[in-house]
Amino acid sequence: MSNRDGVDTVPGGRKRRPPRRPRPASRPGFRLTLPRFAKPLTTASVLGWTALSAILPGAAHLRAGHRRTGLALISVYAVLLLGALAFALTRDLSDMSMFIADGWLVTIIAAASVLALAWFALLVTSYVALGPNRLNQQGQMVTGIVVGVLCVAVMSPFAYAAEVVVTTRDAFQNIFSSPGDPDTPQVAQNSEDPWHGKDRVNFLLLGGDYASNRTGVRTDSINVASINVKTGATVLISLPRNLQHVRFPASSPLHKQFPSGFMAELPNGGLLNEVWQYGNDHPELMGGKNRGPRALMEAVSQTLGLKIDYYAMMNMYGFAGLVDAIGGLKIRVEQDIKWGGHYGTAGTIKAGYQKLSGEEALWYGRSRVNSDDFSRMARQRCVIGAFAQQATPTVILTNFRKIAGAAKQMADTNIPYPLVQPVVQLALKVKDAKITSLQFVPPDFWPGNADWAKIRQATKKAISDSGRPARAKTANVTASPSITSSPSNTRTAAPKQTPTRNSQKGEAKSLDELCGL
Repeated sequence: MSNRDGVDTVPGGRKRRPPRRPRPASRPGFRLTLPRFAKPLTTASVLGWTALSAILPGAAHLRAGHRRTGLALISVYAVLLLGALAFALTRDLSDMSMFIADGWLVTIIAAASVLALAWFALLVTSYVALGPNRLNQQGQMVTGIVVGVLCVAVMSPFAYAAEVVVTTRDAFQNIFSSPGDPDTPQVAQNSEDPWHGKDRVNFLLLGGDYASNRTGVRTDSINVASINVKTGATVLISLPRNLQHVRFPASSPLHKQFPSGFMAELPNGGLLNEVWQYGNDHPELMGGKNRGPRALMEAVSQTLGLKIDYYAMMNMYGFAGLVDAIGGLKIRVEQDIKWGGHYGTAGTIKAGYQKLSGEEALWYGRSRVNSDDFSRMARQRCVIGAFAQQATPTVILTNFRKIAGAAKQMADTNIPYPLVQPVVQLALKVKDAKITSLQFVPPDFWPGNADWAKIRQATKKAISDSGRPARAKTANVTASPSITSSPSNTRTAAPKQTPTRNSQKGEAKSLDELCGL
């Protein structure tokens, strides 16, 4: 109905709206608004979005309009990144020992393999989602080839990581003993105390001299590293290779054979560096084959009054490979050292702070030109100390593959494979701890007529002093590791069996002072 003003109303007094007029289908100046579509992809854009997906998974799917898939991929990638960040923040990544455990090695191999396949599948699906079939024939060929190369490039880091870890695991299994071997020490069941409650662990470190013109092995470098398992404080004890007529403990099979000392009936024989080979050559006495290591461990234990827990013998040339693997050793050379053969014809290591290659470091410790056995012993300790300090976690991780390959040349060890991780943890402590050095040389210790009680007393005192914060006192080797002299004589000792007697006391000295590390 209508009111008095002529406006239509409905019951209740509300106004009735007039019906809308239909819009004409077309009229001059009117333009319909159509939905917008993305620009068609070109060859370059297909490659660009596919490459971006290698860095940001899901980007190509979003560009192609597959929003759910793209967002799901981005979410998964974000979770992985956050998990990796949380792992890095909650773990001490400088502690490499965690990555040495066999379980971790297997996990890394599996993770690297899965990630390599996942990234390969990601790039392929990203490429397909972008619809390369809409490109012309040339564009399809170019993008297919480039994306194939990109897939290989993305997979390569993961494949390389897996290959390095496989090589490392294989090297460890080849080098270290199996717990089932009869001469392998038992491994503690308590992982929190792998050292059976000991305060110190003693390692016999040997350098084996192999040559085609001789039979067997000569242990020409004989050192004992006595390490405090809590602090890493280490006493490095050097024994002369020509130490004569060593004794064996009563429990040793060779004690009955040599009650008065090793080959005591030979006035100029029975050297310490012959014990290993003698044990291997006489299985009927040792109770089995290849018992040379056991014989030498027993002789050194009796000599020092220390229980030798483990041994490791490195081929001299294998050690040179390790030095090259970490990029060389920086050593203070007190005087020119000629090296190569008996006359030093290969070259000269100049005095001063030098960075030595593996071959140079090997000859620095072995050269006999204008030197004697005791000076060589001191230089060998400096090489060991320099390696312990300079083989940092960063250096080892950077050169892991080279180190694993060089370590395969290690001749022998009785360290069980399950103990590798605790040994690495202990080595990291040693790197940052105090290392003192003791060697038994004249005038206080004469290899041809050793005072065994005096040797054991000096060893006990050196170990006791290593726990003190103050530096140890002067050693029987001066700050020049290649010179054995009296305080008033700085000339190089002539090469002979025993250097001139001097007045220095047989006490330990810090390797930092001794070698200028």
